[in-house]
Amino acid sequence: MAQPDKIKKTIAEIAQRRKNVTLSEIEWVVNQLKEFYEVQVRTNDHATLFRIDQYRFNVCSHNPGEKQIKAIYVDTFLDVMSELGWYEE
Repeated sequence: MAQPDKIKKTIAEIAQRRKNVTLSEIEWVVNQLKEFYEVQVRTNDHATLFRIDQYRFNVCSHNPGEKQIKAIYVDTFLDVMSELGWYEE
């Protein structure tokens, strides 16, 4: 069972280190939110598209040799979390 406090804490931690976030951390949060929303994830070689209810965002993950994703994708993720009420700036 997903714990809302743990989800919010993880999102806040991600926000604190925008330039050092991995795709797996974003995926973990989205997987936890499946208990609260309709979630859909689509993946191809270059990106992962997430849909949480009516909100959509993508994460480009084809940087060779890099585990971290770019800060712009983290910002988009945080915007969606803010709209859903899971993150307060």
